[in-house]
Amino acid sequence: MLYSPPSPESLAKLKAELALSSAQMANLFGVSDGRQWRKYMGGDREMSAQTLFFAMARLELATEDINRVLDRMRSLGALIELPDGKL
Repeated sequence: MLYSPPSPESLAKLKAELALSSAQMANLFGVSDGRQWRKYMGGDREMSAQTLFFAMARLELATEDINRVLDRMRSLGALIELPDGKL
């Protein structure tokens, strides 16, 4: 797979468009906390395709579709629970 991560500027633009805090963006992207999110924003860390895909799927897909994928992951033995609320 050929992949080039989004720029810090693109991530900042998305954050502004969504009007979310760093903690909320961390939740959306499935990263540990706002501090880790700010590493992506500062260019200290490049975002993996999987992390970006997870967030974009949560923004674009219906909740039922996300839950179907999570259930499939669980059927393989994964333990995954998302925080309450969409974001």
